[in-house]
Amino acid sequence: MKKIIYSVPLICLFLAAASSISAQTTTDSARKDNKLVIPPLADILDSALKYSPFLQYRKLEIEAKHANLQMEKNYWTRNLGFQADTRYGTFDNFSSTNNGLSTTVFSATSKQLNYGVGVYMKFPIGDLLNRKSQIKKANTELEQARSMAQAQEEELRQTVIKLYQDVLLKQRLLNIQSLALGNAKVNMDMVDKEFRNGVIPVSEYVRISDITTKVEADYEKAKTDFTTARMILEELAGFPFNPVSK
Repeated sequence: MKKIIYSVPLICLFLAAASSISAQTTTDSARKDNKLVIPPLADILDSALKYSPFLQYRKLEIEAKHANLQMEKNYWTRNLGFQADTRYGTFDNFSSTNNGLSTTVFSATSKQLNYGVGVYMKFPIGDLLNRKSQIKKANTELEQARSMAQAQEEELRQTVIKLYQDVLLKQRLLNIQSLALGNAKVNMDMVDKEFRNGVIPVSEYVRISDITTKVEADYEKAKTDFTTARMILEELAGFPFNPVSK
């Protein structure tokens, strides 16, 4: 009876060992990623609306437009005024008397404190004609600022909702890829044992190894997509998402 001995290339044994180590590392990483907790959508929306620099800018713009409207409404008061002045010094006082035949002039020098108080009012024609238009313009600018802030708030809400759903989807896809990778690694371990025992040829071992490598690549892509989407959502939310505590 002739005994058949299969020759196993050294490089294949090395690949099998490396594949086993990579499987354990990738599985541990997958478990860590899949335990990440995504906060409720309402919490993320509230935080994003609170800390958004764009919305903060719009709020400040509304305050500025409101102040401008009040200034336009009170602009007419600049035509009203109160004036007072005082003077202290040496003054020459003159007086005269007339007896019908001649006029006598008297002069006297004295130190005096003179003061005056008055109120003035003026209404330029231009201010009267443009007052209504100026107030209307300021009010329109205020409404524009409010509409812009509301539109930007709605846009931010829609963006957060889309990103939130995208993160959840990518997390589910990552879970699927993680499960597929785990199954592929288990299958690869079985094939590796069979290959060492000479049950399957090298071609079958290489084929299964290629499939496992592709599954691992798909997992890494799903992991990158999930991480990117999560980081973008964290930036909008203004706080990091924490993993599940053990």
